Amino acid sequence: MNTYQAYQSPAANESANSGNASGGNTAYPHQDREFSSAGQPTHPALIGYLFWVIGFTGAHRFYFGKPITGAIWFFTGGLFLVGWIIDLFLIPSMEAEAESRYRPNEVDYSVAWVLLIFLGIFGVHRFYMGKWMTGLLYLVTGGLFGIGYAYDICTLNEQIDEM
Repeated sequence: MNTYQAYQSPAANESANSGNASGGNTAYPHQDREFSSAGQPTHPALIGYLFWVIGFTGAHRFYFGKPITGAIWFFTGGLFLVGWIIDLFLIPSMEAEAESRYRPNEVDYSVAWVLLIFLGIFGVHRFYMGKWMTGLLYLVTGGLFGIGYAYDICTLNEQIDEM
């Protein structure tokens, strides 16, 4: 049994092993490579806590895939700092929800988010994700004059998840 099969459901293991005595996934060898990052969390709590430090802007909520409450935090200063303090204790549950919602990918969510937050206006996160054309467009236009940057803050998790 290979690493990919160890994390599949029992039914999937039986169908994968039905025609292969070695247990390897010869029909779909690319799946072994894609699954290699699955042991790592997609949204580590440590990064969430680092974003929480600037959390009155909603950064940690955007990171964990909550764009609506992230926008509310941004416009209200973390609900007047009270919600920001409460979020200190809610980050573990936000991490668990993000882990179940977003699948591991060859593009690391945390790296993409750090690049977006600090260098997103220059499109560096888009270069990292392999979107060279829009990366160049962001570089020349300042993140499409800030509108594309705001769009990416709200949708980055979904963009990575669809890759």
